[in-house]
Amino acid sequence: MLSKSQAKAFFLIGTAAFSAIFIGLTVDTFQRIPDQTNSSGLTPEVIRGKHLFDKKNCMGCHTIMGEGAYYAPELTKVFERRGEAFIRAMLKDPEAMYPGERKMTNYQLSDQEISDLTAFLKWVGTMDLNGFPPKPDLVKIASPSASSGGQSIVKSSDRPNVFNQMCVACHALRGEGGAVGPALDGIGSKFERSYLEKWLKDPLAIKPDSKMPKLPLSQEEINELAAFLSTLKEGE
Repeated sequence: MLSKSQAKAFFLIGTAAFSAIFIGLTVDTFQRIPDQTNSSGLTPEVIRGKHLFDKKNCMGCHTIMGEGAYYAPELTKVFERRGEAFIRAMLKDPEAMYPGERKMTNYQLSDQEISDLTAFLKWVGTMDLNGFPPKPDLVKIASPSASSGGQSIVKSSDRPNVFNQMCVACHALRGEGGAVGPALDGIGSKFERSYLEKWLKDPLAIKPDSKMPKLPLSQEEINELAAFLSTLKEGE
């Protein structure tokens, strides 16, 4: 049983010790902020993008770093997940990317504003958020294995990065992916690689009523995608 003076001393010493620990942890946290937030990457373009993000009330539909609404996709790692080309195309004309599917407003952004917003989203993705948000492998594909009768898994790492970022948003492969465009299973048996390259370069030049927009793909990306799609044969 502590005496009154001992209890008082215990309280004062305990309070002082835990206050010191709290202050130490706070100082340590603030020292980590510049590196974890990549503050050196705060370029004028990124800052303008942040102001535009707030001005357009993007958080009214999207979540970013755990805050915002849940009506539209989460944006913390959207640059890593979708890539620059997809983001730019989506900001330029959401309806063209998802005809009749997406409800995102077309804000008629200028090319500079699109660059600023893209830079901001890229910067957010570089932050060290201690593992947030979780990163599940959302693009695993299970398909029947004719030889073993089991399931063979084709991971996203087995496909071109641009395919994982852009194509699966609208097209399905082995039963997984978007449903806006036709499934891509067996497309290599239906079309020659040269045709696929022309189609990827400008779908509307081949089929004027196509719902697929002209994507902002480089020639290197077109070649890579056409080569991959040409390997998708019937029955494989």
